[in-house]
Amino acid sequence: MTEFRIVEIFESLQGEGYNTGMPAIFIRFAGCNLNCVWCDTNFRQYTRFTLEQLLTKVKQYTSKNIIITGGEPTMVKALPELLLPLKQAGYYIAIESNGLGKVDPLIDYIALSPKFCYQARYQKIAQPTASEVRIVAENHADFLPFCQYIEQNIQAKRYYLSPCEKKGEFNMFETIELLGKINQNRNNNKWLLSIQTHKFANIE
Repeated sequence: MTEFRIVEIFESLQGEGYNTGMPAIFIRFAGCNLNCVWCDTNFRQYTRFTLEQLLTKVKQYTSKNIIITGGEPTMVKALPELLLPLKQAGYYIAIESNGLGKVDPLIDYIALSPKFCYQARYQKIAQPTASEVRIVAENHADFLPFCQYIEQNIQAKRYYLSPCEKKGEFNMFETIELLGKINQNRNNNKWLLSIQTHKFANIE
């Protein structure tokens, strides 16, 4: 029997990126192939769900949007077993991934967040297309070339910079400064700012 390691399942509003404000059911999987110092998820603590238990839990909520997140959900080998019945039930499915794994074709919306602190891992691009790319801003001399590299190698409709939160503090000034440098001499296709608005709204 297939089991899924789940950190949490909850219904809330999407707090960042293009779909900010979208009501959604968040399914947060355990496990990750990175260990970012600013990560706000304890992806090592989880509860085991069977497929039937997971689907029953999802049906308790009202939203017809699903956000698959983690941890790193592309590591979940049995994920297609969950995606198919969700699609058959009429759910719109988005995923949030660090971009190191291939995203299942049943996913409707792909948000990738490549991590500069692991830039060496992105020499080989596993997922070359996305709906949006969101990169956490780090004030480092090689950060802008990394953003340019990602833009050249991952084709997305939109690109975002997000401030990095450490101990409750956001590097907002550094982020908008970097945003200005990325967009210098651009008249269109500009990178945008994405803020974790759910933290300011005190929602999950």
